[in-house]
Amino acid sequence: MLLSRSSLLIFWLLLSAAGCKKAAEPAVNPPVTPPTTAITFTNPLLSSGPDPWVTQKDGIYYYMHTTGRNLTLWKTARMSELGSAVSKVIWTPPATGPNSRDIWAPELHFLDGKWYVYYTAGPGNCCGGQRLWVLENANADPTTGTWTDKGQLAVPGQDLWAIDATILEQNGGRYLVWSGQEVGSEQQNLYIARLSTPSSVTGPRVRLSQPQLAWELNGTPKVNEGPEILQHGGKTFLIYSASHCSTDDYALGMLTASSTADPMDAAAWSKSPTPVFVKNTAGNAFGPGHNSFFTSKDGQQSWILYHANPLTGQGCGDLRSPRMQPFTYRADGTPDFGSPVAVGTALPRPGGE
Repeated sequence: MLLSRSSLLIFWLLLSAAGCKKAAEPAVNPPVTPPTTAITFTNPLLSSGPDPWVTQKDGIYYYMHTTGRNLTLWKTARMSELGSAVSKVIWTPPATGPNSRDIWAPELHFLDGKWYVYYTAGPGNCCGGQRLWVLENANADPTTGTWTDKGQLAVPGQDLWAIDATILEQNGGRYLVWSGQEVGSEQQNLYIARLSTPSSVTGPRVRLSQPQLAWELNGTPKVNEGPEILQHGGKTFLIYSASHCSTDDYALGMLTASSTADPMDAAAWSKSPTPVFVKNTAGNAFGPGHNSFFTSKDGQQSWILYHANPLTGQGCGDLRSPRMQPFTYRADGTPDFGSPVAVGTALPRPGGE
């Protein structure tokens, strides 16, 4: 068959197009990106958690806070993931009695090969009956084993209102530090006494601080409370909370002593004239206080853990939430806590997490 010139041209064009067409290639799956662990976190760590406390042992963080009704212990390998940590009620108070109500400010300490929880409780009349109590557990993991009630922790011969116990170890001695009152007064002061065992006080008590500076006197009653110990560079710092928690001006103050001083000597301690950690109203941190400290798992960073309210006027209730942030030390060796970081701000996780 003879093709016309136009048909022949169309034939050659079709043949050329077919020759230029790229052969189909087998489908290639897109590269799979492995999931990454978030390298930041944001505050608050939990929606509620007044008086937060944390301690670390063998790479594990153990966390507690005031629940008011029991002692609950959280266990986590990453403080930045506290919100997903497993929690366990380790002690429920009796139905009645001197330590049956108002369970406050628990602290977990590992002393002489055993775990101890120091907590505040009373018979149900809130502030008037509050005293210090202690539990003991010989198990390696404090979320397991048996917690034994070791009873009330008090200065021999005294039965006075007391809250917020913590432990100081210095010069080979061990001491209890807490917030207490004098007979007939509701003012809260800071006291210290020597411990003969982790669950026994040997008197007398010594008053280390009382509310006296203008920034400590907001609200009623006047308070110094929530003492916590920080030791660095040959100095012992006692960080405490002052002004009543019902105010937005609840804040942290500081006492300083030499690490070789006798901590029972009140004259060995000096009080900083201004607070060392105050509210950040723009950052939704009102009444920051009742803190604790920990070191990152890599041993390179110091962190402060504290509670604060997200809005003004929220006072002493369960709206106080736990937050944490790193801090540094100044050239003179004193801690520089900065300002409470604004809620929702992305912060790098503690080193080692």
